[in-house]
Amino acid sequence: FDLRNDLFQHLESLSYSYYQRTRTGDVMARATNDLNAVRMLLGPAIMYSANTLVFTAGALFFMLAISPKLTLYAFLPLPVVSIVVQYFGKQIHERFERIQAMFSDISARVQENFSGARVIRAYVQEQAEINAFESANREYIARSLRLVRLMGMLWPTLEFLLGLAIVLAFWLGAREVLLGRMTLGGYVAFLQYLAQLTWPVIALGWVINIFQRGTASMARINEILVERPDIHDSAELQAGSGSAEIPLSQPIQGTVEFRNLNFDYHGTPVLHDVNLRIPAGTSLAVVGPTGSGKTTLVSLIPRIYDAAPGAVLIDGRAIREYSLEQLRRNVGFVPQETFLFSDTVRENIAFGRDDASDEQVRQAAEAADIAADIESFPEQYETVVGERGITLSGGQKQRTAIARAIIRDPRILILDDALSSVDTHTEDKILNHLRDLMRGRTTIFISHRVSTVRNADRIAVLRSGRIVEIGTHDELIALDGYYTDLYNKQLLEEELAEV
Repeated sequence: FDLRNDLFQHLESLSYSYYQRTRTGDVMARATNDLNAVRMLLGPAIMYSANTLVFTAGALFFMLAISPKLTLYAFLPLPVVSIVVQYFGKQIHERFERIQAMFSDISARVQENFSGARVIRAYVQEQAEINAFESANREYIARSLRLVRLMGMLWPTLEFLLGLAIVLAFWLGAREVLLGRMTLGGYVAFLQYLAQLTWPVIALGWVINIFQRGTASMARINEILVERPDIHDSAELQAGSGSAEIPLSQPIQGTVEFRNLNFDYHGTPVLHDVNLRIPAGTSLAVVGPTGSGKTTLVSLIPRIYDAAPGAVLIDGRAIREYSLEQLRRNVGFVPQETFLFSDTVRENIAFGRDDASDEQVRQAAEAADIAADIESFPEQYETVVGERGITLSGGQKQRTAIARAIIRDPRILILDDALSSVDTHTEDKILNHLRDLMRGRTTIFISHRVSTVRNADRIAVLRSGRIVEIGTHDELIALDGYYTDLYNKQLLEEELAEV
């Protein structure tokens, strides 16, 4: 129980980058199957080990008391037992590791298939996925059978060595009795005590199996536990001291600044020499071609990714001087990929604000122009949206995510292409609501639509990780650059649509 809680708590503390490079199915396999193997190691394996030790020590004591010489002969196969245990233990450990790795692959494949069910069906790949799953399953069975065969050899080998010890004791003990060096009663008692070792030997084989499985699984779990979050509070903030600490009670005004910002992701340059200041209470729109670094730029504000120290500031102070809790409580972030929990609409909107009242939830829904849709549902705000919000349309999911950000009443609101799935009429309504709600607060939004960004206080054009144009809508049109081309293209599309 404690290990499961510790593992989950540790996973919650890891940075977003860990989940980008790790398959969800693999993490799930380690948190369930491997954890169960460790549970067996920490429970039954320890209990039976203690039981075996007590049984063996007791029998050995009485056997030595009856005849030390005969005891020595009876334990002659012991070195062979040690070799057998070492060999089988190593083999079990290695084979079980391979089995668990295969189980992780299967779990990841199943998870990806469920998540990508629409794509699989759209491309008619059901049979191909079934064949791939069957192939992986066959490999898993083959690896499991190799382990079972090994286990099938372990117990007979141990029992053979025990039988050999009994034969030696029987033969040599009988000789001792015939020579008058040992009484018949002592001989019979000795054989009885030796027979008592049958259970410890059987238990030894079982414990070896459980122990090696458990240690293999513990090694896999430790691969997670040794991971450390890339993004965390400074040592001064964690200690609750130091001049860098900013009290939670001190409000953030919302001025965002990027100074000589350069950022690369796994060695690939993404942003180059970005200098930008967004005064508190103003709005900034960011446009640019796909892959120009727009999402990366705004992700640096709530420290989803971490820039170089001093490259990103809020209210004139480096964001690392704020605790992650304080920083993220003041930033509302609606990412490109909308994620909703398999819960009610109300709980999804109120997520991140435990004290939200029904009225606040309703107001946030109205601001995101989703209230009418919700009230048309049979259960209204108590409607369960299904896993990842599958029962809602793309536009409904985006608007629910916007409501979730609004209800937190953030000082800085970031919308990363969060209106791409709604029509222009709905978009206008949402933007009008946001202008009223975010008056005096900072709003940053990314969009490919000129209709979304044209009323922003300033518009920044990002190309190949650099800001190449910045100004108001009219100023950028006058520059006759990328923004002008985008505007003319979309204007032409609208005219063609009308025709």
